[in-house]
Amino acid sequence: VVNPEGVTEQRVQYFVADYKSNWLGEADRVNTHAAHYAPIHLVEAMLAHDYHLQYHLYVLAAHRYLRARLGADYDYERDFGGVRYLFVRGMSADSPARTPQGAPHGVFCDRPEFACIDALDRLFAQGFAEPSSPERATKGGIA
Repeated sequence: VVNPEGVTEQRVQYFVADYKSNWLGEADRVNTHAAHYAPIHLVEAMLAHDYHLQYHLYVLAAHRYLRARLGADYDYERDFGGVRYLFVRGMSADSPARTPQGAPHGVFCDRPEFACIDALDRLFAQGFAEPSSPERATKGGIA
């Protein structure tokens, strides 16, 4: 017997995942521990390699794809779960340590605000203007 009141619609959430093999351990590359892949070290690696810029572009591409594919049924806030950068050298199934998002050591998690992705979408949609004069073009300016 199924209780109709207990049936709920479950929606799929979409994520951007990127595997990274960055070495975050000791310089001798001999000793590595889960602690080397703690959240603070992942943030440092993300900043050092400009992965934040990379994943914002990935999220924008995913957002545009999902909007085109799902149409009016797509809602970023509901459907997009975020990004996961998987630093595989620091991931271990037996690691009890968890990030605030519940991910194990070695997994960087974020979810850009919709306002940021929407602003990027509008910026890329309108394109970049051509220089308005030959003088501006030689100075490297854009209109």
